[in-house]
Amino acid sequence: MRTHGWAGATPASDEEAIARILRAAGEVIDAGGQDLSILKVAERLGVTRQTVYRYFPGTDALLQATATNATGELLDELAEALRGITDPADAVVEGIALTLERLHSHKRFGLLFAAPGHGRFAPEVTSEIALRTGRHILDRFDIDWTGLGWGDRDLDELAEHMLRTLQSFIIDPGHPPRSAPDLRAYLHRWVAPHVTPTQPHHG
Repeated sequence: MRTHGWAGATPASDEEAIARILRAAGEVIDAGGQDLSILKVAERLGVTRQTVYRYFPGTDALLQATATNATGELLDELAEALRGITDPADAVVEGIALTLERLHSHKRFGLLFAAPGHGRFAPEVTSEIALRTGRHILDRFDIDWTGLGWGDRDLDELAEHMLRTLQSFIIDPGHPPRSAPDLRAYLHRWVAPHVTPTQPHHG
């Protein structure tokens, strides 16, 4: 266990130190958007920059870890909001719409889908982490995917399609952006019809 400073409250383990760094980074991001630096996090914790660098090699690594750490909270919120929706098309439409709406209040998670010039991870929408997160969202829907004939490949591809749709709206939300009802109407017309595979891939 490495120690230094911590404003008089040294973490009991490396795991606690990492958790406190990520919590502090999230607070910095939520307070100031994407204006994050190792120095700001260190100052918030009462430690030196070198202490933070022991756990994270740079700002990019800290940003991604912070965003990934926040996905659990968003997944829980989505699962609760979508509870009881058993139609796949309705669930996908609402899942995309809710995610877009809640990214505004989940800036840490939003870093994974930031537009070019405003974040660091826009090309990572189809990264292993992003795809796994998308699949977790589908798996937590209140839907019997297996009973409906959906296999793993179907769900993986649906997760990718949802992420690509999200990315396009995040990069260019429209001028002006659609209202909540208009967004859902658009998704029901152009996305929902493709959520019922006629020739599902099994396996």
